[in-house]
Amino acid sequence: MQAISEIMTRDVRAIPPDARLQEAAQLMRDLDVGALPVCEGRRLMGMVTDRDIAVRAVARGVGPGDATIAEVMSKDVSWCFADQSVGEVLQQMGDQQVRRIPVLERDSMELAGMVSLGDLATRQGAPVESTLDDISRAAPPQRPATGKQPTTSKN
Repeated sequence: MQAISEIMTRDVRAIPPDARLQEAAQLMRDLDVGALPVCEGRRLMGMVTDRDIAVRAVARGVGPGDATIAEVMSKDVSWCFADQSVGEVLQQMGDQQVRRIPVLERDSMELAGMVSLGDLATRQGAPVESTLDDISRAAPPQRPATGKQPTTSKN
């Protein structure tokens, strides 16, 4: 059993939740990444993606210098432990429909690294096709509840 710690990227830059969106965007540009773990110290608080910045801030008219990461980050993030097997992590990524996942140390619950489908495919030669199919599966549209039953028209 190969542990995910043997494949993950260890030198991961995180951003604090009180940083401004512009700082996150600049860091993403400099690192050529689309997602950053949000941490207080090494404790994972969430993730922020380029899409979070675009959809949760810019699309609402919030400027990159006006909002903090905490205001737009995803707080409910999937993560795995460094000692989990590659197979377990692949399954989790498929189930959660994520392409990258933070890796935590089991004993300290602190950020140890990140692993992506690309890491798994290129560094381990893992069979990622099935996981990619699961990730790419269309999710049902999220519609707000109205409290009313849909009506049908009768002709």
